[in-house]
Amino acid sequence: MEETKRVAKLSEEEEAHAEVEIWNYIFGFAKMAVAKCAIELGIPDAVGSHEIPISLTELSSVLGCEPSRLHRIMRFLVHFQVFKEKATSQGTTGYIQTPLSRRMMKQGENSMAALILLETSPVMLAPWHHLSDHVSSGTFPFVAAHSVDVWSYTARDASHSNLIDEAMACGARAAVPAIINGCPEVFDGIGSLVDVGGGNGTTLRMLVKAFPWIKGINFDLPHVVSVAPELDSIKKIGGDMFHSVPKADAAFLMWCLHDWDDEECIKILKNCREAIPVEKGKVIIAEAVIGEEREEDDKLDFVRLMLDMVMMAHTSKGKERTLKEWDYVLTRAGFRRYNIRHIRAASSLIEAFP
Repeated sequence: MEETKRVAKLSEEEEAHAEVEIWNYIFGFAKMAVAKCAIELGIPDAVGSHEIPISLTELSSVLGCEPSRLHRIMRFLVHFQVFKEKATSQGTTGYIQTPLSRRMMKQGENSMAALILLETSPVMLAPWHHLSDHVSSGTFPFVAAHSVDVWSYTARDASHSNLIDEAMACGARAAVPAIINGCPEVFDGIGSLVDVGGGNGTTLRMLVKAFPWIKGINFDLPHVVSVAPELDSIKKIGGDMFHSVPKADAAFLMWCLHDWDDEECIKILKNCREAIPVEKGKVIIAEAVIGEEREEDDKLDFVRLMLDMVMMAHTSKGKERTLKEWDYVLTRAGFRRYNIRHIRAASSLIEAFP
């Protein structure tokens, strides 16, 4: 009897949860769209530039927005704790920043604005409408939406290429400090480091600043590295990682291998292995490890699963990998051993030795 009551209560709780949660699936896009709106209008930057709470009237004047419409946007953002309300010196309601809103500023150490703008762009949203076709028939969502794959599209569209570079720089600003603080010993004894798929060089700049004994090589497609900033401690080399990788003591890949299938990953990893010395070389990979248990409280597991869906929508054969899948590609690429270090980020750090 008690068991029957317990099951009935559990069923009622599940129904109650579903009754609420279904609305997140119906209107979940609204949070993403309003965040995009706030960034494009410059709301986080405007609020952040005031040391005291900024009123709606002041904010609408600074932004050049109609007050009643702006009020509705702010009411939404306050409800989801992007901003907080606080009384102004005049006794009216004002807005102040939160750690979340600071991550939506266009500039700043923790800014993730470019990543939000990339993922909410029409180019990146369109493939999601073809996800079911991919699952049922193998159609590549990005190709179905744009007639070419994401790399061909990016090569011919400079503005989208720049948006991807800026978004990847956001990801670097989130992950690299966790690498530097969590396991700095990984970079001991490395005189030269090639960042494979280094984009605009943000990751390498952060690593070289933290470990100044390292000479960096930013390696990416020619049209990517040609617009990367020039730095004395970093050499830029354009090329194709599927053909060869520049020689260095170690190769570094962050959010790169998940774009490709196993055979393509093996090819890239083999080229990296050939580029480093057998005696002391290593390949350092910063990527997600799906389903890997961690000792500490892991609040970012959902991010890895979401990233896997992003790979399905935006790449032709990319995916996030489990430990077993990482073992397969690393072993096939000829690495004799590897270890995995967990850091305070969605990614883990994999050291692979030739």
